[in-house]
Amino acid sequence: MNRIIFIFLILLVPGVVFSSQLQNGWNSPGEKDRIFAEIAKAAAKVTTLKSDFVQERHLGMLEDILISKGRFYYKKQDRLRWELTKPVISGFAVSGKQAKRWDGESGRTQMFEVYQVPFIKLFTDQVFAWATADFKQLQKDYNIEVLADAPADLKLVPIRSQEKKYLDHFRIAFTADAGHVNAVEVHETGGDFTRIRFFNTIINTPLPDALFD
Repeated sequence: MNRIIFIFLILLVPGVVFSSQLQNGWNSPGEKDRIFAEIAKAAAKVTTLKSDFVQERHLGMLEDILISKGRFYYKKQDRLRWELTKPVISGFAVSGKQAKRWDGESGRTQMFEVYQVPFIKLFTDQVFAWATADFKQLQKDYNIEVLADAPADLKLVPIRSQEKKYLDHFRIAFTADAGHVNAVEVHETGGDFTRIRFFNTIINTPLPDALFD
């Protein structure tokens, strides 16, 4: 499952709204291109982002929902930081090809190049693809359905057989202005799913490079 939590990512505010019905009109080639273009235009205006998040893990074998909290930072073009603050402290940061991760419980910090840890590489590739709304690249990996427009709600189904073994689909709900993602749901093939809700989001505020080093 860790290999797909890369989607957590992304660029968010509160107020999760997922559409419940698919409108076929939004999936005509012209309408799809229009919606994707609007998202890409809005994403191009984002140079930095920071947000708090709450992550819910819904597991069939457990009655209780597993909840964790943290913060996310992004700086165009190639910097990000993902950190958990509760119930444990851990996280990683990426600056170009260099990365580090830390574990608050043990106090250990590890420095490495991004390609050396496949999960981190996958995470960063996906974050930067979504941060720039690179739909040409995304459509190579996923069949994308538009479930709603204004605010946009997308359903992505993996194309690659390796990913289909553990990922059924995920949902991306955007804000009304399409400027950033509002919420994410990651649905596994076995029925378990993860929901990420973001809040206190601030866009285009100065972020020091030291956050990512």
